[in-house]
Amino acid sequence: MSEPLKLYLGVDPGRDKTGAALVWEDGTLCRQEIIPTDDFTTHLKPFLPEQPLAGCILGDGTTSKTMAAQLEKAFPRLPLFTVNEYGSTQEARKLYWKLYPPRGWKRMIPVALLDPPSAVDGLAAMVLVQRYLRDKTVKSSDYKPQK
Repeated sequence: MSEPLKLYLGVDPGRDKTGAALVWEDGTLCRQEIIPTDDFTTHLKPFLPEQPLAGCILGDGTTSKTMAAQLEKAFPRLPLFTVNEYGSTQEARKLYWKLYPPRGWKRMIPVALLDPPSAVDGLAAMVLVQRYLRDKTVKSSDYKPQK
């Protein structure tokens, strides 16, 4: 019998709002949400599943040091890894249109010219987890996650 897939929490921190995503170890999205940055961990707790998480993947951009301190304090046993978040929002915009293809007349417009109808911070958090999982797989022998 195979083991159940591990679940990772992705966090894309921002000044006012922070993207959060739960992503399976195969890279598929479980769920995502945009959470206020103020008192983030309090707002995050209802979003989290009952099953234990394999780790938290945090983007290294805006407010990441403050966010890392909050996460370590609230979840001291949860492994925390930081990844480069450069370009994650643009990648999340592309991902949005893959998950929710344009309909009607918007199908005629190249997706690069379309703006998603809502913020993509949650999907950016998913992108961060996917980067971590990809790098961990590719560089398994010499991978040293940033703590």
